[in-house]
Amino acid sequence: MVVGLVAVGVGAWAISGKTGELSGITGYLDRLRWWWMVLAVVGEFGSYGALSSLQRRLLRAGRVDIEAGTMLGITLAGSSIQSSFPGGTVFYLAYLYRQFRRRGADDVLSGWVLVAFNMLTFLALSIMALVGLAIAASAGSAYDLAEALLGILAVALVLVIAFVERRRLLVHFATLISLWRRLLRRRKSKLTPHEVVDRWVAELSAVNPSRKQWSIAALMAAATWLADLSCLVLAFYAVGVGVPWRGLLLAYAAGQLASNLPITPGGLGAVEGSLTVALVTFGGGEESTVAAVLLYRFVSYWLMLAIGWVAWAALAWSSRRRRPVDAGMREPNLPVLTTASAADSDTAITKEASRWAP
Repeated sequence: MVVGLVAVGVGAWAISGKTGELSGITGYLDRLRWWWMVLAVVGEFGSYGALSSLQRRLLRAGRVDIEAGTMLGITLAGSSIQSSFPGGTVFYLAYLYRQFRRRGADDVLSGWVLVAFNMLTFLALSIMALVGLAIAASAGSAYDLAEALLGILAVALVLVIAFVERRRLLVHFATLISLWRRLLRRRKSKLTPHEVVDRWVAELSAVNPSRKQWSIAALMAAATWLADLSCLVLAFYAVGVGVPWRGLLLAYAAGQLASNLPITPGGLGAVEGSLTVALVTFGGGEESTVAAVLLYRFVSYWLMLAIGWVAWAALAWSSRRRRPVDAGMREPNLPVLTTASAADSDTAITKEASRWAP
């Protein structure tokens, strides 16, 4: 929170020197159409609802069911954690992992869900960027983003191939593990490098959603971005100007990529700048675009940031009132993989049970 407040102060100081350039947006804000803003808030909540539904469906594939309201609260709280710190993605993933574990998911399932939903949302954004690039290129302009977006699409394709061919690829890690142990001069481990790789392969393959489950999860990932994009579109309607449709998808993809830069919390400043410059390049009015983007960020960043921290506080309070799921009592999510992993699992269950024992 301190880092976030400092970032706000720096932003206010920077804007104070640009009052002449920003004075023109006050006219649009004075004539704000509030009913469009209400719809923009609804659209943003729909984005978080789709993301929480995506995570719930992936957890169900591992036989863990979390209530919809609780999952939405976890999603909102995690997003606020991510948006409050530079490089907040690490804290965000750690928070989600702990919440999944407290609600019945084991280590393997929790880690698998984190990988799966991030991969799906990244692929969905990459496809949107590809469509936006095609639309912009057909109009004779791509805002110099073609190389960057094509590189992102190549990364997405590599991720898909790596996930599909994980069994073949992980086999080669046995040599790296052996070399790593020699460099660190570690004592002899209970498991050989090949046994370690076999365990990785088994854990990555332990959760096998059906094609229908994958399809629904992919639709939820796409809905996450489309609902957030609708918030931006409705912000333009709220200030009473037309939407620069020709470059909308491309500019939006660039803005979302900028939000992942570990420089400012939640891409503060980078998202506003990249969105505004790109949309103005594609025909949006300077003052009206600035006003619309600021309204969009007020809803998607500041409003959801406050709501997310309220959700975090509510979850923290409720977790103190109820006893967490006892790892020694719950049914394991995944089958036992090997004799060694069974022994490790027994040890982990014993430690977890003693941790929560009165």
